[in-house]
Amino acid sequence: MSAHARPAWMEKPRPLTQAAKAVALVAVVLLVCVPFLVILSTSLASPEEVVDNGGWVLWPTEPTVQAYRDILDGGIVTHALGVSAGVTAVGTLLSLFCTVTLAYALSRPGVFGGRPVLLLVLFTFLFPPGMIPSFLLVKELGLLDSYGSLIFPVLINVFNLVVLRGFFQSIPDELYEAARLDGAGDWRVLWSVVLPLSKAALAVVGLFYAVAYWNSWFYASLYLESDHWPLQQVLRTYVVAGSGLTDAATSEGTVNAPQTVQMAVLVIATVPILLVYPFLQKYFTKGVLTGAIKS
Repeated sequence: MSAHARPAWMEKPRPLTQAAKAVALVAVVLLVCVPFLVILSTSLASPEEVVDNGGWVLWPTEPTVQAYRDILDGGIVTHALGVSAGVTAVGTLLSLFCTVTLAYALSRPGVFGGRPVLLLVLFTFLFPPGMIPSFLLVKELGLLDSYGSLIFPVLINVFNLVVLRGFFQSIPDELYEAARLDGAGDWRVLWSVVLPLSKAALAVVGLFYAVAYWNSWFYASLYLESDHWPLQQVLRTYVVAGSGLTDAATSEGTVNAPQTVQMAVLVIATVPILLVYPFLQKYFTKGVLTGAIKS
């Protein structure tokens, strides 16, 4: 029997069904790809061509990167890009460390206070604090107008914690017992046994944290002054709100953001984190499903 032979219980697909699936797939791909193509093409078009085409360009006749030069030479976008990269890198590492250690402790049976702590963590997931209590807590901790306000209030995500806890519980107990017999302590077991077996889950959870930190703008609007804004808050201000580009560091004035500049800012804000997905795609199904099987 051929390896690609159809199972006996599976009906042979009809030509009409296959054609409908192909049409639906093409439609979905177009719905996803065409907006990205329009954004990229508009950012590479000249302002005159954008105006002539009613505000959008599907394919620029004379591509130019002048819009990217304008925003990268201005100062505020490059500074915001550095802020977003730094917050994403530091926040992801801190969140991974705290989530892994807490998930490992809660996954081990017999840990003192493990169940009350787990219930407390789940309580915060079901009943999150409001905006005013969060702001008052950040203010009392002295984190206002500091990058720590973008990291510490969201240091541990309960969903990611539950995923890692379930993944750690799915590791056979014999491996833990063998490490214990060799004289390994908790930190040694975590570093030498658990983490090497959890690369898929760690990659997925790390990507979840990185995307969350990179896309975060709401906390920046609450806690930070404009000269400390990350890229997503700049994107919201100059694309969604339609404000002008102002160099807060040098106060060189304001430049109205045409459509080409707005789309260039959108591309710069999207591409860096988008490039990470292809390298971690193979871990998605294994990491999330395996961690969610046992909780």
